[in-house]
Amino acid sequence: MTFRWIGCLLALLLVVSCSGEDRARAPAVRGPGTPAYGDAIVVGTIGEPSNLLPLLASDSASHEVAGNVFNGLVRYDKNLNLEGELAESWQVSPDGLTITFHLRKGVKWHDGVEFTSRDVLYTYRVTVDPKTPTAYAEDFKQVKTAEAPDPYTFRVTYAKPFAPALASWGMGILPAHLLEGKDITKSELSRRPVGTGPYRFKEWVAGQKIVLESYHNYYEGRPYIDRYIYRIIPDNSTMYLELKAGGVDLMGLSPVQYARQTDTPEFRSRFAKYRYPASAYTYLGYNLKNPLFADRRVRQAIAHALSKDEIIHGVLLGLGQVAVGPFKPGTWAHNPTVRDPGYDPVRASHLLAEAGWRATGPDGILMKDGKPLSFTILTNQGNDQRLKTAQIIQRRLRKVGIDVKIRVLEWASLLTNFIDKRNFDALIMGWTIPQDPDIFDVWHSSKTGPKELNFVGFKNDEVDRLIEEGRRTFDQEKRRRCYWRIQEILAQEQPYTFLYVPDALPAVSARFRGIEPAPAGIMYNFIRWYVPKEEQVH
Repeated sequence: MTFRWIGCLLALLLVVSCSGEDRARAPAVRGPGTPAYGDAIVVGTIGEPSNLLPLLASDSASHEVAGNVFNGLVRYDKNLNLEGELAESWQVSPDGLTITFHLRKGVKWHDGVEFTSRDVLYTYRVTVDPKTPTAYAEDFKQVKTAEAPDPYTFRVTYAKPFAPALASWGMGILPAHLLEGKDITKSELSRRPVGTGPYRFKEWVAGQKIVLESYHNYYEGRPYIDRYIYRIIPDNSTMYLELKAGGVDLMGLSPVQYARQTDTPEFRSRFAKYRYPASAYTYLGYNLKNPLFADRRVRQAIAHALSKDEIIHGVLLGLGQVAVGPFKPGTWAHNPTVRDPGYDPVRASHLLAEAGWRATGPDGILMKDGKPLSFTILTNQGNDQRLKTAQIIQRRLRKVGIDVKIRVLEWASLLTNFIDKRNFDALIMGWTIPQDPDIFDVWHSSKTGPKELNFVGFKNDEVDRLIEEGRRTFDQEKRRRCYWRIQEILAQEQPYTFLYVPDALPAVSARFRGIEPAPAGIMYNFIRWYVPKEEQVH
């Protein structure tokens, strides 16, 4: 499902690195203290959410908030195995086509109404409703029948085998009693959500903060931390000053902050910092409807004109690795035989010449049919790594005769006015890499419509066929062959120039106890984090 793509903040959806000299230096040790209710955690975020109904949101800021308000039927545990959430258990039929979920009894919505199978059935129906503007319908269109035979049973049958079927039910379940029969796009719940999760909505001060408060009747027990506050701080440097001043408790550090500004006794006494290889990648994506980028040779030339090692060392200070495709290095879906195009400016120039970009103007920029080889890269405000990456790309492309302009936009404006409207030349953005390697929503040619995630407009018949084959079998070896071939095609076609897989570098106030890093990251057990009474500050 696409919720696997739109995860929490990059710094929080992590896989623990247990190797060698690059592990973060241990913070000053504090005793565990006595668990106590109270206090608040203030999380810094550069982007403001667009919509707190997860079905209608396509940005990480929205899903970061909604993930604490809503639950799915299933979720990934600390070891990245699926476990029940709102579903207490389930059975899968021998042919793999039918899943019967047995729902938890006694779960309450934040307004006190009981959660039942009616809510699950409504969520399914509104998701596949053509009138619902969502990027997440495709997984649920694979369902042949859905039924709720009693209040605590929900059953779905698929027309064909569908490998991501079980994981897709990690989608946030919506309250039927508040939404059924209404236009979901006009619901006040987009700004004031009501869920079943560990935190309930309290207030949203536009441009400043969103406040959640602990739900004392949560089915897993009351969270220890009373309030979860998202502070919207569009600039990372400002956020870091707030962290040191005590105005923020958790943020993702930049490589410079991690390597050069936080390795002091004073910082280590106040914060725990971690280094994990993130389940994410950053890319330069091209609008393939732009005639410039419709020519594959231009995209290939750009890939050869860039030094990814320069970006990793200059921007990330070595805290990351080269990306060569949409799958996480070291996982079964990642093809280790696919090589990066490599830095080769001579090859880049030859490819551009083949594409007709031969003459140069007085400023050294290549020309074709009287027009200069020029385009603009868009990226989001507050992400210094992406801006620095754009600047390195700008310099490198200038050397082969390409004029690049850079435009930095506020997050909501970038999404609404440029990405959703396909009003861009190129973008520097990032994706969270899901646990299941199904990439239908980002790469299939049917997902290029408004609000959908293949916004670069990539269309390739073989990739479409392989994506469909990969999701239609439970045989991992057959799936592997599909995804390995897809990576080969993407390396040749270059609809994205895959740039890097960064390390995530979160810093957390040392007063928070109960943090237990695991393959799922550090946030999976947040309801069990606590601050001893004598150290609480809010």
